[in-house]
Amino acid sequence: MSNKVIIIAEAGVNHNGSIELAYKMIDLAKEAGADYVKFQTAIPKLVYSANTPKAAYQIRNTGSDEPQIKMAEKIHLPVTDYKALNDYCNKIGIKFLSTPFDHVSIDVLEELDMDYFKIPSGEITNLPYLKRIGSIGKPVIMSTGMAKLGEIEDALEVLQSCGLRKDQLTILHCNTEYPTPMVDVNLNAMHSMALAFGVKVGYSDHTEGIEVPIAAVALGATVIEKHFTLDKSMEGPDHKASLDPVELKNMVRAIRNIEIALGTGLKSPTESEKKNIVVARRSIHILNNLDAGHILTPQDLIMKRPGDGISPMNIDVVLGKKLLRSMMDDEKLTWQDIQ
Repeated sequence: MSNKVIIIAEAGVNHNGSIELAYKMIDLAKEAGADYVKFQTAIPKLVYSANTPKAAYQIRNTGSDEPQIKMAEKIHLPVTDYKALNDYCNKIGIKFLSTPFDHVSIDVLEELDMDYFKIPSGEITNLPYLKRIGSIGKPVIMSTGMAKLGEIEDALEVLQSCGLRKDQLTILHCNTEYPTPMVDVNLNAMHSMALAFGVKVGYSDHTEGIEVPIAAVALGATVIEKHFTLDKSMEGPDHKASLDPVELKNMVRAIRNIEIALGTGLKSPTESEKKNIVVARRSIHILNNLDAGHILTPQDLIMKRPGDGISPMNIDVVLGKKLLRSMMDDEKLTWQDIQ
């Protein structure tokens, strides 16, 4: 299907550092019908300085203002676990992705031969990181939360300078607040980015619920990324703004329906509705009893269903014509009846 949307079920760090929970999340994403299940790969000491503060939503969702590195050390898996997760994805038939947050993690993930490299919003201004990702030569999906158009342009230029073609690049509109307020979603920014850069666009969602990613598909998103969790009540920074298993299934089903409903763009009667043309449209009918030889006037005619006779669009052709036979009121006029 040419308009098939890529659905990325974002497990992220919602496994809370447990590979057993990560396996369960892979099963859940597969059952929901997602195309990819995606994790986040990082060595915390290469990402955070000792005193990097948490984001406000992280403090709110975890109830702690400890430095980010302390939180990250609790919820990230060792980089050696990702090969096992990739192997398990291959075994059960769902594609594996993970976002690297440092150069060691990039090296680890490069060995797994993923279909895409995913650049998170926070790395869009990280020039050494962008150059390293671009040098791999794999297609790239890049989130653009917090970014201005100029920053997105700069990042795309870096990736293209490394040899990536435009058709290998997809940028995701995104807002990095968890959950994102509806007033800040701004889905129409997808159109602005598509027009500005001529690359595929999609949407990485952090709102509550499923209606916004569904709307994004209707507006032309080619990729949807959405966090999910086994249980929203689990401890951790992202669970509360993630979909539960039922919501994930509902989102995937709705997106598949919408991508079918978008159709070809050609406006013409569909096979399912052609049968309704006769019963819903009108034909020219006789309003009163008329004798043969009568010259038809507007007062002689009425437009009634069914629509298998002379179309009302031809009334100007019919007016002034002579009846070749007597006709009763409510009779449908045909071309054989007039001269």
